[in-house]
Amino acid sequence: MGMQQPANIAAMVKAATKNGHALQYGALVYRIINDKTQVLLITSRRSQRWITPKGWGIPGLKPHQTAAQEAWEEAGVRGRVSKHCIGVYSYEKPDKDSRLQTRSVMLFPLEMRKLSNRFPERDERRRKWLSSKKAALRIDNHELARLIKKFDARLLR
Repeated sequence: MGMQQPANIAAMVKAATKNGHALQYGALVYRIINDKTQVLLITSRRSQRWITPKGWGIPGLKPHQTAAQEAWEEAGVRGRVSKHCIGVYSYEKPDKDSRLQTRSVMLFPLEMRKLSNRFPERDERRRKWLSSKKAALRIDNHELARLIKKFDARLLR
């Protein structure tokens, strides 16, 4: 999968924020084993659904750096994160008043270099390595599943 053109990403982000969507940053953690791409999924804390690490912007960090920080906190991964977003997806989550809020997530590929068993959210989440195709089948969000299914890390090299 090639990188999306920056203008397309900028247009998606502009549309998301114009529509009142909150913006988050996520990491698509991957590794290449025997010339095949594998992606790392984690479970969400409450529902235990399979997701990718993501979170709110962190003051002083660029979007891709925030994605890398979330990969560390939620999955125990350190690695090389791309500055280039591979896509944007949206999801809905209830706010504190139980109203659904739409959030958009910019997704950045992160090549795993180190996987630690000691990380901040280790007691709250599970991790699983899967092929892109199998990972996409475990994701409930259709937009995120499509991005994962099309992802081929070999094209980033």
